[in-house]
Amino acid sequence: MLDEKKLLSDILQCILSIDEHLEGRREFAEYKANKTKRRAVERELEIIGEAVNKLMKIDAALPIRMRGKF
Repeated sequence: MLDEKKLLSDILQCILSIDEHLEGRREFAEYKANKTKRRAVERELEIIGEAVNKLMKIDAALPIRMRGKF
């Protein structure tokens, strides 16, 4: 149970970091033009992916759903 909480906490921290990197702006052209910002966000997404993979190995029945609009 502690591992799951740690991984979920890591995911939340990455999401918050992505928001910080984007400075509240959601302009793709600005994101695309800033290599440092892109790399920072991409690394956070990698960490999220790694955490989700570990969660699925701990409990494959864990309900992970995509929420929000894309």
